Amino acid sequence: MKRIQRVDLIHGPILPAILSFAFPILLSNIFQQLYNASDVMIVGHFLGSKSLAAVGSTAAIFDLIIGFALGVGNGMGIIIARNYGANRLDQLRKSVAATAVIGGGLSLVVMLLGYFGLYPLLEFLGTPSSIIGQAYLYISTIVNCVAVTFAYNLCAGLLRAVGDSLAALYFLMIAAVLNIFLDLYFITQLHWGVQSAGIATIIAQGISALLCLLYIRKKVPFLLPHRKDFVWDKELYQDLLSQGLAMGLMTSIVSIGTVILQSAINQLGTTIISAQVAARRIMSFAVLPITAIASSITTFISQNFGAEQFQRIKKGITITNLLSWGWSVLVAALLFFTSPSLTSFISGSSNPDLIANASLYLQISSCFYPILASLIILRNALQGMGKKLTPLTSSFIELFGKIFFVVFIIPYTGYMGVILCEPLIWIPMTLQLFVTYRKIKHQLLA
Repeated sequence: MKRIQRVDLIHGPILPAILSFAFPILLSNIFQQLYNASDVMIVGHFLGSKSLAAVGSTAAIFDLIIGFALGVGNGMGIIIARNYGANRLDQLRKSVAATAVIGGGLSLVVMLLGYFGLYPLLEFLGTPSSIIGQAYLYISTIVNCVAVTFAYNLCAGLLRAVGDSLAALYFLMIAAVLNIFLDLYFITQLHWGVQSAGIATIIAQGISALLCLLYIRKKVPFLLPHRKDFVWDKELYQDLLSQGLAMGLMTSIVSIGTVILQSAINQLGTTIISAQVAARRIMSFAVLPITAIASSITTFISQNFGAEQFQRIKKGITITNLLSWGWSVLVAALLFFTSPSLTSFISGSSNPDLIANASLYLQISSCFYPILASLIILRNALQGMGKKLTPLTSSFIELFGKIFFVVFIIPYTGYMGVILCEPLIWIPMTLQLFVTYRKIKHQLLA
C-alpha cells in the first residue's frame, strides 16, 4: 500500500516529525479550550458573577466528561495507529468498526448516568443553592448530548492515528469560532441565559464531528469499515475496550479527584469559585504545548511500536521530555508576572479578591510545571507502548491524594491547601511513572 501523505513518524529525523505532528494538535487543543473558555468569558461579561460561578462550579464535571471522551478516543486510536504502523489494513478497518460500536455504547451509558445522577452530584458537591439551578441547566445540556462529543473525539482520533493532525484542526477552528458567535447570539439576542453556553458548545462540536467524517470519507477512505468489518471479534473488542477505558478512566479518575476537590472549593464561597475557574482556565492554556507534545509521542510510539523500531522510541521520549521541560520553565516565568491581567481578562472581573486569589494559585502552581511536564510525557509514552495499568495507577495516586487534602488539609489551611494540593501530588505520581519506565526501557527497549 502506498502511504498517504501525512506526517511520517516512522522514518527520518525525529524532532521535525514530532514538531510537525504536535503543532496542529497544539492549535486543536487551544481551540478545544476556547469552547469552555469562551463560555466562561461571555457568561462572566454578560450574565454576571453568579452565572460565572454557576459555570465554574461545573468545571470539574465538564472536564470529567470531555476527558473521558477524549481519553477513550485516544486510547482506541493507539490500537489503530499500531495497525497502521504495521500496515495491517484489514485489521485497521475492523478496529474502526469496533471503535464506532464501543463509542456508541459508552455514550448511552454516560447519558443514562447523567440523567439520574447529575443533580444529586451537584448537591453532593455543595454547589450553593443560589447557583445550582443555573449550574444544572448548563452541564445537563452537555451531558445529554455527550454522543456528539464522543463522535468528534473518535473521528479526530482516527485521523491522528494515521498521522493527520492537521485536518481535525481546521474543523475545530471553524467550530470554535462558531461557538463564540452562537454564545453571543443565544445570550444577548435570545436571552436563553446560562443554558445558551451549553447549547452553543454542542452545536459547534456536532459540526466538527460531521466535517471530520466527511473528510475521512473523501480523503482517507481506507479508514472507513465495510459491512463485513462489523463482526464480533472478542480479542479485538477486549483490546480496544481495555485500551480505551484505560485512558478514559485514567482521565476520569483524575477528574473525579478534581470533582472532590471542587466540593471543598465550593465551601469557600462564590468569589473563590470564580477565582479558581479563571485560574484553571489560564493553567489549561499554559500547559497546552506540553499536552500536545505528549499526544504526539503517544501516536509516535504506537506507530513505531507496530513497526518494531524500539531505539527510535527511546530517542523520541528523550526529545519530548526536553521540549516539555523548556516550555514549562518559560511559561512559569511568564505567569509570575502576567497572572493578574490574565485573570481579569478571562473572568471579566475587577474584583481585587478574585484577581489576587487566582494569581496566587497560578504563581505557586506554575513552579511545579517541570514536574507536571515529566508526568504527562511519561504517562502518554507508557500508554503508547500498550502499558495500561501503570498510568491508571498514577491516576489513583492523584485521586487518593486529593481525597486526603479535602479531608485533612483544606479544612485547616483554606485556599492555600487548594493551591498546594495538585502540585504536591504530582511529585509521587511522576516518581512512580519514572521507576516503571526505567524497568520497561531495560526489558522491552534494550
